Amino acid sequence: MARFRRRMWITLLLFLLFVFGIMMGLKTLKPEGAGFGDGIGLELLPQLHHRAAVGERRADLPNIEKSSESRTLPPPPHLKTSEHFGMMKRAPVSDTSLDHFPPVNYDLHTFYYSWYGNQQFDGKYIHWNHPLVPHWDPKIASSYPKGRHIPPEDIGASFYPELGAYSSRDPAIINAHMIQLRDAAIGVLALSWYPPGLSDENGEPTEDLVPVILEAADKYQLKVTFHIEPYEGRENTLYSNLKYIIDKYGSHPAFYRHKTSTGRYLPMFYIYDSYLISPGSWADLLSVSGSRSLRNTQYDALFIALIVEEKHKNEILQAGFDGMYTYFATNGFSHGSSHHNWQAIKDFCDSNNLMFIPSVGPGYIDTSIRAWNNHNTRNRVNGKYYETALSTALLVRPEIITITSFNEWHEGTQIEKAVPKKSSQFVYLDYLPHKPDIYLELTRKWAEKFRSEKEQWLM
Repeated sequence: MARFRRRMWITLLLFLLFVFGIMMGLKTLKPEGAGFGDGIGLELLPQLHHRAAVGERRADLPNIEKSSESRTLPPPPHLKTSEHFGMMKRAPVSDTSLDHFPPVNYDLHTFYYSWYGNQQFDGKYIHWNHPLVPHWDPKIASSYPKGRHIPPEDIGASFYPELGAYSSRDPAIINAHMIQLRDAAIGVLALSWYPPGLSDENGEPTEDLVPVILEAADKYQLKVTFHIEPYEGRENTLYSNLKYIIDKYGSHPAFYRHKTSTGRYLPMFYIYDSYLISPGSWADLLSVSGSRSLRNTQYDALFIALIVEEKHKNEILQAGFDGMYTYFATNGFSHGSSHHNWQAIKDFCDSNNLMFIPSVGPGYIDTSIRAWNNHNTRNRVNGKYYETALSTALLVRPEIITITSFNEWHEGTQIEKAVPKKSSQFVYLDYLPHKPDIYLELTRKWAEKFRSEKEQWLM
């Protein structure tokens, strides 16, 4: 009996020691949710605090990355500091982590704008508060409202972004855009570009964002080319500005180079409103015998002019350009943007060793900033307008197709995700009955069709 009691006490003592050991072990563990997740100490890290505030703001927006219909996407890779660029640089993404995306088509380019700003990242709204542009005829102008938009409920657009009135400086927004671009199989974004210190009349300088966009694009195996805007003094400074771009960004893995028929890999520049400079002045830069020729130098490139009027065909040839693009998403607005002219333009280009790059768009509506311009509105017809433009572009067998645009919200040409929204004074257009990514899906479908048909052309 005494032996039994002794064994019982020993067993009880061992049990108590076991329980005590478990309690001490648990005490050393960090409770779930402790650390940055509970907000403690965020005030010591301004950048994290800033992003946390933006995260709370986005939680109030409808359907952002919450739709059960949306494609499941991987979380953004870990951020790390790059001393070289003095910015946040994301760690490389392995090829295997991109397997769920479709293959990119580097012959499909889209025009991309980084001119948007908001209170959280820029201290004020930029471009979302676009003014109402008056008609040039004072009598007509007097019939339309004046003033400017007041974000975030009232923005200078007829559609409303799924990401809200965002800032182009927000790293999360840039990453989300790259995911959308890659998801649409678009290979190249043509970045709207102004030299350092310059911008459009409604914006702020954004040239410092180029390294950030290049890094973000490279994560998703995308490339960046440049859409040179018509800034003041362009005729006199373009030579040095092109050298600046190539010297500063030309070695970056995301810097786009196009393989020519001779096997050279050259940068490409789209030159918006190229007709503002005379063919003779362009020839100084773009002809082999020009006084400031870029040809056969380390700064040689493919220079693509904008064709608006029919006469521009010969002027572009005379100026020494390598090709022409049409930009405008309004079928019938200009000679160049009229679909029925594309075959004739392509024939002219073929006979003169020029590239013809048609621009397709999902529709057009800019009445939020040009209230008097409703005659140029082109209804999206639930995606049929876009598919008609893409189909017409493929018929002329172009080497490259451009999309106007990824995010030019003022003119309603965006393929970026948009959501239904109603303010106290305005009901925004939307993509219903389709989901917010319908134009990304359509782009992905036609990117593959373009790839497969091009393979047949080259056989």
